[in-house]
Amino acid sequence: MRENIGYVPQDNFLFSATVKENIHFFRDIYSDEEIEESAKLSCIYDNIMDFTHGFDTRVGERGTNLSGGQKQRISISRAIIKNPAILILDDALSAVDTKTEEKIIGHFKHILTGKTGIIIAHRISAIKHADEIIVMDHGEILERGNHEELLQREGIYFDIYEEQFKEEMRKKVGHEAS
Repeated sequence: MRENIGYVPQDNFLFSATVKENIHFFRDIYSDEEIEESAKLSCIYDNIMDFTHGFDTRVGERGTNLSGGQKQRISISRAIIKNPAILILDDALSAVDTKTEEKIIGHFKHILTGKTGIIIAHRISAIKHADEIIVMDHGEILERGNHEELLQREGIYFDIYEEQFKEEMRKKVGHEAS
């Protein structure tokens, strides 16, 4: 059953090993091309190529010599390489910038074709393209639907969206007024 699930926790764990070993999770069944492709899909490939030893760079215990976003993207790469039927991301994009997040989410559309993806996130930008969004608070489902449906209801999702995109909306309104 575990082979069918790829899981990226909010608090990533990396081993004191090479980047390559952290991606293939000490299972030598993946080719270098598969490792590189999973790194590209998680948008960590260019960072790895900038490291002195590339994929052979040693990662400190728990990834101490990497940024939070780099750790998250290596963990995402580890989950992607398994090609699981179910991919669960538990706030796995919280440490990446919005531009990188957009790229990774774009790759998920391809990765998740014919599969199940569960994305747990606080940022609407990470989930707005989902087929179904479930808004929860203290274990209770408050709303469910897709992005457009939830915005039209003007409930808690709408409030969160407004709060997160307030600045963007102000700029848009200011630009239209001029």
